[in-house]
Amino acid sequence: MSERTATIERKTGETDIRLTLGLDGTGAGERSTGVGFFDHMLDLLARHGRLDLAVAATGDLDTGGHHTVEDVGICLGQALDRALGDRRGIYRYGSATVPMDEARASVAIDISGRAYVAWEASLPPGAIGNYDHELTEEFFRAVAGNARMALHLTVEAGANIHHIIEALFKAFARALRAAVAIDPTETGVPSTKGTLTA
Repeated sequence: MSERTATIERKTGETDIRLTLGLDGTGAGERSTGVGFFDHMLDLLARHGRLDLAVAATGDLDTGGHHTVEDVGICLGQALDRALGDRRGIYRYGSATVPMDEARASVAIDISGRAYVAWEASLPPGAIGNYDHELTEEFFRAVAGNARMALHLTVEAGANIHHIIEALFKAFARALRAAVAIDPTETGVPSTKGTLTA
């Protein structure tokens, strides 16, 4: 199996990001975006997704964390797309339900080559530090659009917004880990079309 890694560099008038991803990892890497709660969520994503993930991002945080969080999502999606290559031999589908105390979230993924997001969550307005709650949806939309995956996210229960968002990130990590895993019984691309890249 070839090494499934990618490095993405993105520099705009709003952000400067370097992201390195390894799909067959252990959770290694440093995540530094200037948005503390988001760094914590990226740590969870790496650990529970078994991803080696290094993120160094600087952005216009004086205007809020929106550009930084969304652009990191873009870079992560691009890195997933590149590291997956032709998607040969992967399981393709993954799903997970994760409880976090009173909160519970479910995520289902199809690495289909087509971008789609179903967002079934109603997060209250507000922020955790300099991380606005609404950035959770923006991040996942950016990832799915650039990774070309179908992504369904559902909040099933919860009162504490920290717990709810954490459950979403952990469920995404677990579902992604299952979807990108190598299926030893799959000799080609898991699609009757013969491709998952178009």
